[in-house]
Amino acid sequence: MPELPEVETVRRGLANLIIGKVVSGEVHDTEKGFPNTPQDVRQFLIGASIIDVRRRAKVLMIDLSTGYSLLIHLKMTGQLVFVGDTRFGAGHPNDSLVNELPDKSTRVTLTFNDGTTLYFNDQRKFGWVRLLPTLEIPNIPFMQKVGPEPLSTDFTAHDFIQRLARRPKTNIKAALLDQSVIAGIGNIYADESLWGAKIHPKRLVNSLTEQEMTLLYTEMRAVMNLAVEKGGSSNSTYVNAEGKKGSYMDFARVFRREGLECPRCGAIIEKSRVAGRGTHTCPVCQVI
Repeated sequence: MPELPEVETVRRGLANLIIGKVVSGEVHDTEKGFPNTPQDVRQFLIGASIIDVRRRAKVLMIDLSTGYSLLIHLKMTGQLVFVGDTRFGAGHPNDSLVNELPDKSTRVTLTFNDGTTLYFNDQRKFGWVRLLPTLEIPNIPFMQKVGPEPLSTDFTAHDFIQRLARRPKTNIKAALLDQSVIAGIGNIYADESLWGAKIHPKRLVNSLTEQEMTLLYTEMRAVMNLAVEKGGSSNSTYVNAEGKKGSYMDFARVFRREGLECPRCGAIIEKSRVAGRGTHTCPVCQVI
């Protein structure tokens, strides 16, 4: 599943392409991927202008002039492909990014009044596109449970420490991966942040000093900002809004570098399993 920097990369790409466009038509294959009533589609989607493209955690929101929004979750194999004078794709990098659309993986097709089209493709059919009143979005169960945005300008080191303190007996990696604590920090960026702060992922939250957690906050934000700048990781199932793989993994210091030298001390990076995930650490820089 894409992590926050990948979804943010998609958001920025779509915002440059579709804001201001007017939806003229919609076609979908099953209600599973598009669980919306025909009446709502006619009243709140068709004829609506796109006024913004937002993101909350790993969910995209396309805001409409009717007071409704399209919520989109790509899940594992979802794609968003925009076709106009130029073609842009985001998501699972199979041939649907470049071949003629719609194809057998196309679940939802949105046409705009200028003749351009946005396709939602999903091979495994786990993703979805939901039409909801914009004002009701903060009240849906997912939004009620998900933690704050780690890159928000008003998310401070104090907030970070207070959120982690809710899991005092949890190892720090599991706490970082808990989406109800903080939104969008996945496996790659947890490992990178912990390495940067010289904290072993198995350490319990209540064993960390305020100074260590403040450093972790700083490292986490630096890592994720860099990942957004680089378009996310070069994950085998993800590309950015221009159909290109992200380049963050070219800059990774520890993730997927097992057997290689630590760029800080020269020790050999090790791989283990923490919080149910493959975890990369330096045995010298990160001690329990």
